[in-house]
Amino acid sequence: MSTPAFQRARWLPGQHLGTVYASVARPFPRPAFRRERWELPDGDFLDVDRLDGSARGAPVLVISHGLEGSSGASYVRGLAAAASRHGFAIAAWNFRGCSGEPNRLLRQYHSGETGDLEGVVGRLASEDPARPILLAGFSLGGNQIVKWMGERGETLPDIVRAAVAVSVPFDLEACAVALDAPGFWPFVYRERFLRRLRRKAIAKSAEHPGALDIDRVRRSRTFAEYDGLVTARLHGFASAQDYWRRCSSARFLPGVRRDLLLLSADDDPLVPSRSIPVDAANANPSVTLEVTRGGGHGAFVSGSPFHPTFWAEERALPFLVERASGVVP
Repeated sequence: MSTPAFQRARWLPGQHLGTVYASVARPFPRPAFRRERWELPDGDFLDVDRLDGSARGAPVLVISHGLEGSSGASYVRGLAAAASRHGFAIAAWNFRGCSGEPNRLLRQYHSGETGDLEGVVGRLASEDPARPILLAGFSLGGNQIVKWMGERGETLPDIVRAAVAVSVPFDLEACAVALDAPGFWPFVYRERFLRRLRRKAIAKSAEHPGALDIDRVRRSRTFAEYDGLVTARLHGFASAQDYWRRCSSARFLPGVRRDLLLLSADDDPLVPSRSIPVDAANANPSVTLEVTRGGGHGAFVSGSPFHPTFWAEERALPFLVERASGVVP
């Protein structure tokens, strides 16, 4: 593990202001995405926003968003625009039910869902088997990437060169406990997510009567309650704790066999620093873990209010460019 020279913006002191600013107020470009709907073998679909690369056969960067995010999230668009300037093609995919249109099936997405990620990579590989594929994920999307790379290990497709994962919730139970804690800020984060999740669950229940205990879902006010009532029930887990244990990406780090850059902050309000798997990362030569002093969750804001910069993107791009070209320092 290393501690990089990240300088948090002075006008965003503390762990919360940067997190909130990056989530709801950061300026971001609007790449001219081309939306494609990909039909899935189980009858559902994924909406994927794409940009062409600067040349035929350009490496493609697959970007995975966070919990209740989308391809329209500021951090996705920011990274997509920056990577596009380096010649990458972009495939920013939306998890089931996150593209602005409800997915068809009762099931949705969760932190450990790697089947859809594998499907996205497989489809891109079939388009051009010689084109390098790189991965980038934020928060929940980062957890999926780390878990998938660890699951596949040596069998990860050769076309997948490397990945970057930002603000990963390595231990889902520790993160749920942090979000379910008393206090103003945990309440703000918790309700921001749960309000959207409850709304989706209620809509699903209307389409599939009896699938969920909807009265209890409406009353759920913690992730422990929601994940037990909805996530576990819809995706085949015995309980919230079973889901958290089986899908936490920290336990999959030893299996990673492709270059993986992990970017975390020691003051992340959603990911307790004690849950960052320093020993597992240090023990795996394929994994580079960098933990900044400050940075919040998915924020890493530097610069001035008039010219903010975002360190995670600036750090990720050289790593991705080097691996895409096969030139590794």
